[in-house]
Parts: sequence; structure tokens; C-alpha cells
Amino acid sequence: MKKTDLKSFILCALFAALSAALSQIMIPIGPVPITLTHISVFLAGGLLGAKHGAVSQSIFVLLGAVGLPVFAGFTGGIGIVTGYTGGFILGYVLCAFAVGLLCERLGRSTGVLILAMIIGMAVTYLPGILWFMYLTNTGLTPALMTCVIPFLPGDAVKIALSAALVKRLYPILTRNPVSAA
Repeated sequence: MKKTDLKSFILCALFAALSAALSQIMIPIGPVPITLTHISVFLAGGLLGAKHGAVSQSIFVLLGAVGLPVFAGFTGGIGIVTGYTGGFILGYVLCAFAVGLLCERLGRSTGVLILAMIIGMAVTYLPGILWFMYLTNTGLTPALMTCVIPFLPGDAVKIALSAALVKRLYPILTRNPVSAA
């Protein structure tokens, strides 16, 4: 295994673990709780790029799907992935990929990071809303009022914090250490 492969593997595992930890910081406001998970999703995409960001979140989703209590409220299992929050959980993989892809293509200026994270948030909301509407047999407006509108102020804070963290951490993460030879 090459050194870069090992580093990528470790970082993917680290961001999966971070998602598991941040999903436990939650406010239960209805069928879809407010969590801090998007911070780790944004960081994974912004710091690791599209491929590894998506891999890290796929690991998180798979760990939860097989029953490890990594989702909000220390829950896990296929029932959570197929339940009300399942579309959002699967959307994390797409979000990390979208954020990473935009950062790889456009750079990591503050404006690009904020735009990438707004798009990533929309990419999470799309399957989340569609799945929620399907399961609950509700229309778009009630689903938006339940699953999007109450979250927007917090999402703005998560985006601002995540963009600042990526700006600060990316140069450190990509720096080549000087060998002690």
C-alpha cells in the first residue's frame, strides 16, 4: 500500500467517524432532527475531494445501514436508511461528492466554498424531500415546511463554519511534511 493510499484510507475513516460523532449532536424537532452532520459532510468534500469525500460518507451510511448506532440518537439499521431520514442520509454521499467536485474544479476560495456547500445542501435536500414525500404521501409544500424551512438558519451557520474550516485546514492537510533525513 502506497503512503498516499494509506493517508486517503485513514482520512476517509476519520470523516466517517466525524459524521457519526456529529450526528449525535441533535435537536429532535419532528420526523427529521437537526444535527451537525452536514459539517463533516462539507469538510469531507472540501478537504478530501469528490471521490474520497463520497467514500467517507458511504462508509458512514454503510456502517449505519448494517446496524451500528451512528445515525442521530445513536440509531442504526436499514430501517433508518429506509425511513423518513433515509433520503437525507443517502444525500450526504451526493453532497460530499458535489462539494468535492466543485472544489476540485473551481478551487477553494471562500466564495467557491460557500457556493459549493449551498449546492451540496440542495443535493442533500433533493433525495431527502422526495423520499419523505413518498413515505408520508405529502405534497411539496408540507414537506418543505417540515424538512427544509426550519433548517435553513442553521444550515447557513454550518456552511459559514465549514467554509472557514476548509480554508484553514486545506493548506495544512495538503502540505508535504519535510523528512527528517
